[in-house]
Amino acid sequence: MTKNHRSLFSMLIAGWLFTVQAWAGSLPDFTELARENSPAVVNISSHHDAKQGKLRIPHQFKLPDLPEDSPLNDLFKRFFDQLPNVPTPESQSLGSGFIISKDGYILTNHHVVDGADTVEVRLSDRRVFDAKVIGSDKASDVALIKIDASDLPTVRIGKSSELEVGEWVLAIGSPFGFDHSVTAGIVSAKGRSLPSENYVPFIQTDVAINPGNSGGPLFNMDGEVVGINSQIYSRTGGFMGLSFAIPIELAMNVANQLRNTGHVARGYLGVLIQDVDRNLAESFGLKRPEGALVTEVMPRTPAEAAGLQPGDIIVRFNGKHIDRSSELPPMVGASPIDQDADLEVIREGKHVTLKVRVAQLPEDAVASGQPAKRKNPDQVDKLGAVVTDLTPEARKKAKLAKGGAMVAQVDPQGPAQEAGLRQGDVIKMFDRQRVKDAAHLRSLVENANGTVAALILRDGQPLFVAIRLGR
Repeated sequence: MTKNHRSLFSMLIAGWLFTVQAWAGSLPDFTELARENSPAVVNISSHHDAKQGKLRIPHQFKLPDLPEDSPLNDLFKRFFDQLPNVPTPESQSLGSGFIISKDGYILTNHHVVDGADTVEVRLSDRRVFDAKVIGSDKASDVALIKIDASDLPTVRIGKSSELEVGEWVLAIGSPFGFDHSVTAGIVSAKGRSLPSENYVPFIQTDVAINPGNSGGPLFNMDGEVVGINSQIYSRTGGFMGLSFAIPIELAMNVANQLRNTGHVARGYLGVLIQDVDRNLAESFGLKRPEGALVTEVMPRTPAEAAGLQPGDIIVRFNGKHIDRSSELPPMVGASPIDQDADLEVIREGKHVTLKVRVAQLPEDAVASGQPAKRKNPDQVDKLGAVVTDLTPEARKKAKLAKGGAMVAQVDPQGPAQEAGLRQGDVIKMFDRQRVKDAAHLRSLVENANGTVAALILRDGQPLFVAIRLGR
């Protein structure tokens, strides 16, 4: 190597080292944050005692769909009643939590303490306490427990609403039982809706969360708790870069209700909703997809009293814009009970303001049903589907008092197939008109052009689909 080459090489190394040092210097330092907050984070062990119970059938096993008057129903009933009692072995689950008051109140996840016979809390100074479950809420996955102690270290509560996507956050917990493990990452997204959770707008992060982290705190860089680490998305059971935390404002609201009343009251409108996609937006005359599309208004509910209708698109709730349907349930759920709220809806292309009095969410707010077998098909060529009138049995199972037409067959190619219609769907409304029967649907289809919206019932649940017909 020549002298000039050595000089150039030295310059490159010096430049690389300078870049690495500058980059490292720009990374956050979590040492102080971890040191100050670790004492308020606890390890939770939930113990489930051995019990006697009925032998369980594998969850993949499903009973055949038999008529109500079938003699086999009685046979199956006697078979399951006579299953032997078998012992359920003792088990233990691990999780995390954090102290929110000096006298021993602790926040954690519902699934950490659910069904536990005893709950044990271990502090950072190795003291161990038996905890009492004050209350637990499955819908939000939040639980409040208490230990008999005083002058405990506590966390500071922040505001998840002030978090920004890309902001650094830190988690402290007990993954796989390793106490007070610290992991860090960034906020990946806010307001995430998960399929099994309607009332929690999750904070998504890439913080490494594993079994045992559940119930632990998520901190911002000011050392304030902004969320409770609750779930991960994984195909292996371990961390894959997708973690979800419950916003702390929601968790504290639940905790306060559990502490004061022992249960959680949520707001309720009484509607079933869905997202508006590009095709539905076109069919409803919207410039872009937005809002929560009402597919059904439940009888004797605040929504019915307020005058909401299927086909209305809710775009604002109490002044807050709704871009996706998943944003509405958390807003309604957090609303005060028996107080009025303002709804802005788009109805037949016009903006309409309604006032609705929010009620308390009942335990069983949504019913479900099963489609029945079809006969007497009626071909609708333009739609690309075979439809039929509903039999009394099919109408009863679909829980539809009158009207409607049932899809008996979908052509492999055609507007119905492209729109996602399936055999067994009940078409309740077509192009904003209620369908009286199969013949009425034929008439509506023949007179329609362009993209139209159809309200269907699928497995008892209402759903709008956009159907693109030929001009």
